[in-house]
Amino acid sequence: MAELRHVRAEPLARAIEAIVAAGGSEAREARLVAENLVTANLTGHDSHGVGMIPRYVDALLEGGLRINQHPEVTFDGGAMLALDGRMGYGQVVGLEAMQIAIERAREHGLCVMALARAHHLCRIGQWAEQAVAAGLVSIHFVNVISRAIVAPYGGSDARFGTNPFTIGIPLPGEPPFILDMATSAVAQGKIRVAYNKGERVNPEWLLDDRGNPTSDPRYGVVEPFGALRTFGLHKGYGLAVACELLGGALTGGGTWHSDDKSKRRVWNGMLTILIDPTRLGTAEAFAAETRAFLDSLRRSPVAPGFDKVRIAGEPEREARAKREREGIPVDSATWEEIVAAGAKLGVERARLERLAQGA
Repeated sequence: MAELRHVRAEPLARAIEAIVAAGGSEAREARLVAENLVTANLTGHDSHGVGMIPRYVDALLEGGLRINQHPEVTFDGGAMLALDGRMGYGQVVGLEAMQIAIERAREHGLCVMALARAHHLCRIGQWAEQAVAAGLVSIHFVNVISRAIVAPYGGSDARFGTNPFTIGIPLPGEPPFILDMATSAVAQGKIRVAYNKGERVNPEWLLDDRGNPTSDPRYGVVEPFGALRTFGLHKGYGLAVACELLGGALTGGGTWHSDDKSKRRVWNGMLTILIDPTRLGTAEAFAAETRAFLDSLRRSPVAPGFDKVRIAGEPEREARAKREREGIPVDSATWEEIVAAGAKLGVERARLERLAQGA
């Protein structure tokens, strides 16, 4: 079992920021990347947190990630937009693309935004949170151009990525509904986290290199690679294909159909639909029905093993409150990978340790 340390969010962000800056990113970009990754950790999504930095550094060094990029508008149809992420950090490209789309949704009542060729957009829920903070409903279909890691339903080897699907809905009188999920049974990063911690995984999540269910996380991390499984059997598979076709093909960013497993870059395409609910003329009914439905859900008797009925978004908010109090757990294997990534860019271990400790 790998040793855990608990690190405060702000010092951890400064350590990650130093690595990103060492790669040539401007100060704003380094800060946005670091804060985005740490926010993923704060919300309990360690799979999308600071443990991604080694992958980012490798992608930068191989040329699949470009620094200091901004989204380029390639089609402007008013309420319809196509943007090219120019292989830039998704933390910057995603933020700025959503800002453009939010402005259009406020103007037209809705916006359909196709974003292609962004480097890893990280936790898609963050872009839904950006939309709901502006009072907008958001729907996101995302594909992944990287090493294939998920098997199709009925197949035994990997053919596509974890292809996230996300919905954000502002709720009158309470925090928003944020459904943010991979279409695989689990995010690939959670397999990496389990491997680094020396833990087993649910065999319903993973296939070995022969297509058999396995609880050994190494099949998702090192060769010979196996494959993740889709959630809900054919249902998750169907949604994964929709994400590939909408987030990849329709955005123009491309779909995954390569046998090349060598590249470290992670490119995302994202089709985003934004809706201003105040423009539909249903605001009064929406507020009343939302409250009645949620009250009904929460009156359900609590099942054995649970403490209460939750809706999507609540676990992340609870995790954030806890980790802001207690610190972010970072296992020793992940920290050593981060230190090694920093060394590739000339950032010394001693400096990272000082920054992470708040010195």
